[in-house]
Amino acid sequence: MTQVKKGDTVKVHYHGRLTDGTTFDSSEGREPLEFEVGSGSVIAGFDEGVTGMTVGEKRTINIPVEEAYGPKQEDLFMEFPIDRFPPDMKPEPGLTLNMSNGSGQDFPVVIAEVKDDIVILDANHPLAGEALVFDLELVHIKAAPSLIIMPD
Repeated sequence: MTQVKKGDTVKVHYHGRLTDGTTFDSSEGREPLEFEVGSGSVIAGFDEGVTGMTVGEKRTINIPVEEAYGPKQEDLFMEFPIDRFPPDMKPEPGLTLNMSNGSGQDFPVVIAEVKDDIVILDANHPLAGEALVFDLELVHIKAAPSLIIMPD
């Protein structure tokens, strides 16, 4: 049977959860996730987790923080003056906001803490600092094209 290798395009159903069992994402009721293994389009641990699987195989993989979204980075926490919030908005810890980086790109931030005159915003990926668990089912492999070198 064909096994997944780097360069193959695969389709996989998945159920992602934290180590405490909390589900954060699932392909249930949707099309399977399609990606090229080794292309960097998914986290490293997910790439490694599907490698060697065969169509129809189910596998549970544990992805450590370093192979998922990495540890929380302290330099992605920032202070924002509370008086810069709209007057009708009450900043609360856990609230997700969109900010602009000055180049017109929006990115999500989460309010980590509210102090008297400042709000601490966290721009880390929501799953940074978390080890992840995925239940996988490989449903399709499209083998990477073979490279044939012809002599001159």
